[in-house]
Amino acid sequence: MYAPGGNCSMSLASFKDRLDRVRYRFVSTLESKIDDAYESLSSLADVTPAAARSVEETYRSIHSVVGLGPTVGFPSTTRAARGVEEVLRGPYEMQRGLSAAEILLLKKQLHMLREAASRELQFFYAH
Repeated sequence: MYAPGGNCSMSLASFKDRLDRVRYRFVSTLESKIDDAYESLSSLADVTPAAARSVEETYRSIHSVVGLGPTVGFPSTTRAARGVEEVLRGPYEMQRGLSAAEILLLKKQLHMLREAASRELQFFYAH
């Protein structure tokens, strides 16, 4: 918010408090988003009737990690989430399920995401 005259009306302490709340919300949902993506693997296959919907849900969940990760200080998690997002992007845009090769690649990318998130979460909780 800007006050008349162009001065920022939000104090630095207020901004830090808001950022801390966003960071905490990000951290509190990160592992469940990764777990949900792993759990959805069987429903993402192109032979599954509702695969396109499952792909959309998984893509949107991971996209939120990609979008917010850099803001809250999770660069490695963000990079790994981009890899997951890239696997899902084509099927998401084409509204289809994943091929067997794409599922295999997605598993690898999810593993890298889980590893990156684990490292950064350990650092987050230590500080």
